[in-house]
Amino acid sequence: MKIFTVLGARPQFIKAALVSKELRKNHTEVLIHTGQHYDKRLSEVFFEEMGIPQPDYNLGIGSSSHAHQTGLMMIEIEKLLSSENPDLVLLYGDTNSTLAGALSAAKLQIPIAHVEAGPRMYDKSVPEEINRVMTDHISTLLFAPTVRAMENLNKEGLFEGVYLTGDVMLDNFKYFLKKAEKGSQILDTLNLEKKDYILVTIHRARNTDVEKNLRNIVDALLIISKETDILFPLHPRTKKFLTEYELMDTLIKSPNIHLIKPVGYLDMLFITKNSKIIVTDSGGLQKEAYFAKVPCITVDTSTGWPETVQQGENKIFDNVNNGFINSDKIINAIRTFQTSNKYKNIFGDGNASTKIENIITGFF
Repeated sequence: MKIFTVLGARPQFIKAALVSKELRKNHTEVLIHTGQHYDKRLSEVFFEEMGIPQPDYNLGIGSSSHAHQTGLMMIEIEKLLSSENPDLVLLYGDTNSTLAGALSAAKLQIPIAHVEAGPRMYDKSVPEEINRVMTDHISTLLFAPTVRAMENLNKEGLFEGVYLTGDVMLDNFKYFLKKAEKGSQILDTLNLEKKDYILVTIHRARNTDVEKNLRNIVDALLIISKETDILFPLHPRTKKFLTEYELMDTLIKSPNIHLIKPVGYLDMLFITKNSKIIVTDSGGLQKEAYFAKVPCITVDTSTGWPETVQQGENKIFDNVNNGFINSDKIINAIRTFQTSNKYKNIFGDGNASTKIENIITGFF
């Protein structure tokens, strides 16, 4: 059978790696890269490091407003679906690429499979929330990563074609961590010791595009950096706004804040596993922190992974001042957050990719 896989952003490349490997044992996979992430460090390096087959089509859409970007993707994806006539469209996560693939396939009445179906933040101001809800409700096969995700789908009336598979990111974490531990030299290059630094990633629009929020985050990091080293890979969006708000020079001058370019998956696994605390607004990194048993502080008021909060391994900010997370809350969380150390297998057994391939094969 012919399966069209639509990818466009860093998290999707990671999620697709082992699923693609399994699918190609029994099916023909056609890989479409929308170009949503086009920076080499956010795209090509993942294909190289993780052995993902090169895309059959690269749409080169690039950045734009949500509506414009999604619309352009739909136009191009529809052309490919009409000419190639696949049996199934496979989608991952919650990006504009996901929604564009879902809408295009649904209009052409092509079955849709959604990996990572069911997470909910119950916050419609988050673009990704809109994408994931809409995609779930027009998908044929829904692969839920956790029990809570499956329950969310059931609450919304989705029962048919819903499967609890576990999380494909756990598959990748377990599979690639050994390779990362053998080959990564990033800490030696940066002269950092294991478990002696805080890993920070910030990229969501509510934290970067809103000047007061980004300033508050930077203020908190400057104070914490007097107590410990901070490793801060800069997403292109974050770098843009740090420069625009004239915050970059202050960070550069701080001797214990290590600003680096985005890193590949293997280096990211290594610095995640060996950090003492993670401060992030990334949904994927929240999960990887959980896999690595590293305390996580999420710079947001909600999360798609409340399981990690309930387990006591992730801290979110339940309330904010006038819509802003202030620096004192971030500083206090870093200094005082204590995890429960009661890890459970809430993301499955690390075999989600095989289960997904089996379900797809059974569907046909």
